[in-house]
Amino acid sequence: MLRFRTSGNVDIMVHAAKLVFINHLRTVASPSSSSANLRPPSTSTSTRSMNTSFDPQLHHLFQQKHSLRSKVRTSLKNMDPVLKSQQDDAIQRVVLEAPWFKNSSNICAYISCDALREVDTSRIVSNILSNYKTEDQGHVQMKKRLYLPRVEDKNSNMKMLKVSSYDDLVLSSMNILEPTLVDSSGNPREDVMQATDPVDLFIVPGLAFDKFGGRLGRSGGYYDMFLKNYQELIKKKNWKQPLLVALSYSVQIIENGRIPTTPYDVPVDALLASS
Repeated sequence: MLRFRTSGNVDIMVHAAKLVFINHLRTVASPSSSSANLRPPSTSTSTRSMNTSFDPQLHHLFQQKHSLRSKVRTSLKNMDPVLKSQQDDAIQRVVLEAPWFKNSSNICAYISCDALREVDTSRIVSNILSNYKTEDQGHVQMKKRLYLPRVEDKNSNMKMLKVSSYDDLVLSSMNILEPTLVDSSGNPREDVMQATDPVDLFIVPGLAFDKFGGRLGRSGGYYDMFLKNYQELIKKKNWKQPLLVALSYSVQIIENGRIPTTPYDVPVDALLASS
């Protein structure tokens, strides 16, 4: 992972193999039912009945992840609000000025949630949604297409649905803004998995990151499952790999060592963090 310092005191850490960047293929495990064995034990009866074997190595790995999550959550909770706001501004400014953002037509991003203490994406999302042109016939055509996540269930299933305005979003049961399943005309929203064009850029959240592309989520496995499925689609369609960029506060970065991972954890290509 290489680190670059910008004039705004923002570090961009990019995996060395991605310097040339978007065409480098990752090696990740293929989606399968066996991936359930690499997730933390569930309290549900159905899951307990399926996981009959105990793997001490995986158990230790999940304990390490749990401990790291607790540590980072405490750091985020104690983060100075002024510093947090400054880092939000600096990170979003770099994203909006970056060639890899400006040159992306199809973008998957996230709506930041204050309760989860995620890096703010409001300016990024607003920029994409305002980036449209009106045709002579009055038809509005987006210059950039934006897909946002919608959690489907508690089994790590998530969709990325196309939106064109904030009116397309509703609060979920977890108090997170998500796309509605249908648009104002009652038509199903475009699912990025059925889109005719590939995604150029993923802007992803996370709880902790290391300098080698390692990403620690919040234990749900939603992004890892979705990204693995999307990578399978890429292979099938023979599309180029999208750029995976994570946004991070300084307290979320593991300066020494690596985040414990399984073959089913998807690494990011670039980590954008303010110091």
